[in-house]
Amino acid sequence: MRASRLVSLLLLLQARGRMTAQELSTALEVSVRTVYRDVESLGAAGVPVYADRGPTGGYRLLDGYRTRLTGLTVNEAETLFLTGMPGPAEELGLGTVLAGAELKLLAALPGELGDRAARSRDRFHLDAPGWFRSTEPTPYLAALADAVWRERMVEIRYRRWKAPQEVDRRLAPLGVVLKAGRWYLVARAGTEARAYRIASVLDLTVLDEGFERPADFDLAAFWQAWSRRYEESVYRAEATVRMTAAALDLMPFVFPPAMSRAAREAAGPVDDAGWLYTVVPIESVRQGHIELLKLGADVEVLAPAELRAVFVATAGALARRYRVTLD
Repeated sequence: MRASRLVSLLLLLQARGRMTAQELSTALEVSVRTVYRDVESLGAAGVPVYADRGPTGGYRLLDGYRTRLTGLTVNEAETLFLTGMPGPAEELGLGTVLAGAELKLLAALPGELGDRAARSRDRFHLDAPGWFRSTEPTPYLAALADAVWRERMVEIRYRRWKAPQEVDRRLAPLGVVLKAGRWYLVARAGTEARAYRIASVLDLTVLDEGFERPADFDLAAFWQAWSRRYEESVYRAEATVRMTAAALDLMPFVFPPAMSRAAREAAGPVDDAGWLYTVVPIESVRQGHIELLKLGADVEVLAPAELRAVFVATAGALARRYRVTLD
């Protein structure tokens, strides 16, 4: 355990440069006192670790010092290329760069580790889009990604769902996110960060003007909070239903995740006839009708009255249609 921690400490200093004892303590999840002891051990082993005093001080390696030690375990080597994502990298315009990096990395690994890392790529594949969905055309993805890297302001013409549908926006691009096969741009409009679907960008101009990226901006944390708020804002109504246990089990496969998750959490006990009561979040009567129809006769809408009336009308229309067909 300690040997692995010493390797991690060395690689942290090599990758990040100067780090304080507190920063190392946080990264390694140990006490500051333990960091002091580990640094002394590295020094005793001949690793040139130096301490700079003062408010801007910290530990650092001697300029120019590099170690070839990677500390990779067999399991780490096997999972190394699972992060490659050749499809998304190609969309970002980084396909050849990724391929070159993989070749160099394989060449740098010891023989056995290199073989095991390469085998993982042959045995595991990431297919990001959902079923029955092709990848969306995103002609401006690579240019937006480049603007994120270079911290350049952009002007876009964007198509949204509400009127006016086409709008112009001046944005500071902070990151891109791939969600279920769809690319999103996270960007600051004024002082507020928002998410924009890249397939809906109709035109793009990358400006020479730069911007200062917020030092405390966390892309992963923003996306988690934004996606939760988005789901909550979309499902503004509820449908009270009676359904079979089989229908509840089917929901994760045919319903949007937020609807399925909420329905399962609200589900009551199954009665002797195999029915249960639950509440399903819906966007609107129309959307609720379309989704709940997937469950056929295994669900009965109890409320709201408007949605139940739509199902009654649908059931009547279907009965008339099939009676005519059968005659």
